[in-house]
Amino acid sequence: MLDEISQAVLARDEVVKYLQGGHGESGAQARERIYAYLGELRTTQRHAIYRALQHPLYPILRKIERKHENLHHVVSAVRNHRVVYASNHKSHTDYLVEPLVLDDNGIRPPLIAAGINLFGGPLGLIHRHVTGAIPIRRNTKDPAYLITLKAYISEILKSHDLFFYPEGGRSYSGELKPAKTGLIHAALTSGRPDLLVIPAAIAYDLVLEDHVLAKQRVKKRQRPFTRELAELVRYAVGYRSRAFVTFGAPIAVGEVDPSSRSDVRDLTRLIRTRIGMLYKVLPTAIFAAAMRPSITHRELEGRIDRLIEELAARRANLGVTSGREAIEEAAGVLETRGVIVLERGRFRVRERNVLRYYARTIEHLLVTTGRTH
Repeated sequence: MLDEISQAVLARDEVVKYLQGGHGESGAQARERIYAYLGELRTTQRHAIYRALQHPLYPILRKIERKHENLHHVVSAVRNHRVVYASNHKSHTDYLVEPLVLDDNGIRPPLIAAGINLFGGPLGLIHRHVTGAIPIRRNTKDPAYLITLKAYISEILKSHDLFFYPEGGRSYSGELKPAKTGLIHAALTSGRPDLLVIPAAIAYDLVLEDHVLAKQRVKKRQRPFTRELAELVRYAVGYRSRAFVTFGAPIAVGEVDPSSRSDVRDLTRLIRTRIGMLYKVLPTAIFAAAMRPSITHRELEGRIDRLIEELAARRANLGVTSGREAIEEAAGVLETRGVIVLERGRFRVRERNVLRYYARTIEHLLVTTGRTH
């Protein structure tokens, strides 16, 4: 028995056209594939149960202090609009931290577009039947899947808000990646004149899986989430961090033409730009950007002060005001993390790739970029 959303998906013009064949398969084969993808995408949100359960990753979550900025944009937007949240993607903990910031403040919970690798085992059952997460097959070019996914997202927005990550996956290099148009285009086809996109940015003092991501730099293959979860638990030993979730002014998209590639592309670029400007510049990032292979405290403080001046001129969202403050707040946590070491009055690099990972998180805000360590 198909639910209402699945029935609505099957009735959409683009799906009906695909079911008529013409893609190298019969109508029956096309229908079988569409039905299979609909079954995969189907999700249920039982928010009361989610709050009662807490979350199986609570032992990790309690080590992350959640902070929010500009929540008033969200509060006013949800009153009379359907909302799509678009955020950068740093860590597996993003899926937990950002929706919890909304929940902490009594804001209606959105559904979450998450990588399909997160849907194995007991945690996958919770995602599918409790939190309301939608499994996304990234980088697939299967037309049956893409048509079904876009139609499903479009229909979901008639009754739910949505939280998604335009970059597609986590940034393995640390930098803000180019945004993809797929889910943005799907949201535009919902036909809701009241649709708003709220850009959001998440920044951590320390990203839980920083060593793992920095070592790979580029995602080469999808690893089982059970293995990634084991790595999260490993690097959670001694881990503490703040997570800043900053919301931007809503972008009205009701008049954007989803059939215009240039309109969709321009909107996608605007969303990415807004996310980049919202990104909180924290002490660890600016420390990493100013660091050299070996440097004295005084030299490093001066380099950070100059970076802060440049960032302030570009109206960056600064979370630190001086080189002295940055060193006081970042040096200890980076040394504990095994990234740097202080020896005989000089800071030295121990984990160059991890330090570069943090430096790249603010490269999009700087005029002059490049490796300094």
